[in-house]
Amino acid sequence: MNILYLTIFVSLILAITFLIIFIISNKSGQFEDTYTPSVRMLFDDETGYKESKKEQTEDQNK
Repeated sequence: MNILYLTIFVSLILAITFLIIFIISNKSGQFEDTYTPSVRMLFDDETGYKESKKEQTEDQNK
């Protein structure tokens, strides 16, 4: 029965620790950038597209 109390105590300590870390990161502005992920989604494929397009033109020239 003692191990059950120990497990509950350790899980509560971990949950409180993660909650404190989340509150600190939220107050510091960690989650305020909502614009960049949507723009990043649009521009990630362009570099791969340009490289593959360049490879296709090189293959056609051979």
